[in-house]
Parts: sequence; C-alpha cells; structure tokens
Amino acid sequence: MKAFLAACVALLALNVHAQPLKPWSGGATPPLELQDLQGKKHTLADYRGKVVLVNFWATWCAPCREEMPSIERLRASLEGRAFAVLAVNLAEPETRIAKFLDSMPLNFPVLLDREAKAARAWQAKMLPATYIIGPDGAIRYRYLGDLDWSKPEVRDAIVALLRR
Repeated sequence: MKAFLAACVALLALNVHAQPLKPWSGGATPPLELQDLQGKKHTLADYRGKVVLVNFWATWCAPCREEMPSIERLRASLEGRAFAVLAVNLAEPETRIAKFLDSMPLNFPVLLDREAKAARAWQAKMLPATYIIGPDGAIRYRYLGDLDWSKPEVRDAIVALLRR
C-alpha cells in the first residue's frame, strides 16, 4: 500500500496533466464494496439503474480537495434524477476524513478504501481518479486529475447517460 501511495504522490509531483473525459476502454467494471463513515456497506450493485460518479480521492491531495465543491454542485444540479456520487477515500484515518468533511460538507457517501484494494482494482493510479458508471453498471468514462464537474459540457455528458 505504501508503494501505491508513493506512486500517487510521485505522479502528482510530476504535475501530470489530466486527460479529457474519455470513453472507458479498460474492460469490465471492477466490483466495489466498501463501508462509509457510518459503517454502512455500499456496493456498486446497489446503484444499478443510476448513473454513478465514483471518485477516488484523499484529503492530502490538493486537486482532490479543489474539485470536491464542483462534484457537490453537479450532484445538487441532478438531485431527484437517477444519479449518485460515491467518494472513495484512499487509506486515510477516519478522524482526518471527518475533519475535512467538517470544513466541506458533502451530501454523498464517503467510502473507506482502507487498504487501497479498490483503487488498485479500478486502476486509479493517480488522484483524483473519477469514473462515470452507466445505468447498466458499466464504466462509461474516466477522468484522471481534477476537473470542474459542474461545467456544462461535463454535465451534458452525464445527462446523456441519464437519458439512456
């Protein structure tokens, strides 16, 4: 796990530029089964029929912190539609996550990837790493790096999936 975290930090330190939102070509959707901060288990199958934004992040990751408000704006703009956000925290203590959430309240589940197993399975090799899952449970898009998720063109791509 330390090697994985070191690789994430190294990529961020190199100032790797994020690629545009692009269709996923990485194969089948890996399973996702993690607990949230309240101990409730979430599986990706629980969200079948919805478009789901799965975001891998950490509080020590400045781009992760910067994009969180735009993810919340996107979620709020699609409230009442078949859309959900799952924020997967990468191996941090719950107290650190809770402190972050005190300063930035989010209205979506924060899941705990304590050993970074989900991040490895999802090929989240840098942070933030975000995946858009279609209503059928298949990954449709991936974005590496921070993004303003409330931008019209990004929101439009998600709304198009909601119409399918």
